[in-house]
Amino acid sequence: MIDWSRVRQLQDEVGANEFEEVVQIFLDEVQETIDRLHQDTDRAEFEQNMHFLKGSALSLGFDRFSKLCQDAERNAAAGKASDVDLPALLAVYDNSKTVFFAEKAANLS
Repeated sequence: MIDWSRVRQLQDEVGANEFEEVVQIFLDEVQETIDRLHQDTDRAEFEQNMHFLKGSALSLGFDRFSKLCQDAERNAAAGKASDVDLPALLAVYDNSKTVFFAEKAANLS
């Protein structure tokens, strides 16, 4: 679910002192995008929002969530945004976030 090698790479890139702030910025931006998804009831901006979430998820090592966002982005590009089970996708995000914080100390130095 979490690609810890990617998370360690991010920590190395930004430095251990800045890592927590970077994680919080990513999580805040993801939450803003999720809020936009809830307001975009006709899914007019769905593809762009999925693209952003996919990239953010990759940065934080949220592997499964990133793959689901990529699939959703492809569906939206094919005109099938309404086929995406958004609640299920967001449940994976919530679970990924829970696992990330539960396992972070054991996987990062």
